[in-house]
Amino acid sequence: MFLQNSRYARVATVQTTTSSGETVVALKLRYLTPTSGDPQMVQSGDRLDLFAQARTGDATQFWHIADANTALDGRTLVDEPGDTVVVPKR
Repeated sequence: MFLQNSRYARVATVQTTTSSGETVVALKLRYLTPTSGDPQMVQSGDRLDLFAQARTGDATQFWHIADANTALDGRTLVDEPGDTVVVPKR
């Protein structure tokens, strides 16, 4: 259902029925484990995939940074230059 390197790859699913009688499959809630990392000041034009590439050599691991900062939409983490983002140690 998801790529192997997706943050959702190993999240369990549940099957439920909506009020209209339709059966749907949904992901279970994914709990985040506390992560330590290094603070990184956001510069204009920064992106999480670039932080991930610099730290791990794999830009697709950007979601680890989003998780470390408890962001559902990682793009919001780099919206404002001068903000600080935690980049986890790997």
